[in-house]
Amino acid sequence: QVQLVESGGGSVQPGGSLRLSCAASVYPYSRGSMGWFRQAPGKEREGVAVISLAYGHTTYANSVMGRFTISQDNAKNTVYLQMNSLKPEDTAMYYCAARSYWGGLQPWADFDVWGQGTQVTVSS
Repeated sequence: QVQLVESGGGSVQPGGSLRLSCAASVYPYSRGSMGWFRQAPGKEREGVAVISLAYGHTTYANSVMGRFTISQDNAKNTVYLQMNSLKPEDTAMYYCAARSYWGGLQPWADFDVWGQGTQVTVSS
């Protein structure tokens, strides 16, 4: 059974950095996409970043553009989210997820394999 396991969350002050990892027992879709999502208390889940496993193409939410970077290490079946210049509004549970394809008109749709999440708290 495919598992996605997130790690790297924690508490950090505003302006700080964290790197999240998403380790897969095996990539659910070797030529699909892996994405990072987040959900803050009382808010809907939102997409943060997506990467194409085959080509390395990326998509970011406007709110994290220029601050967050998604990357992959296919030899380790791991996807990363480097988060810099963190803000209090970045506080959320962060999830990684997999989708069977790359592209389409909706970058955050159709993800159907999910991890359990890792908490990120940005506070002074």
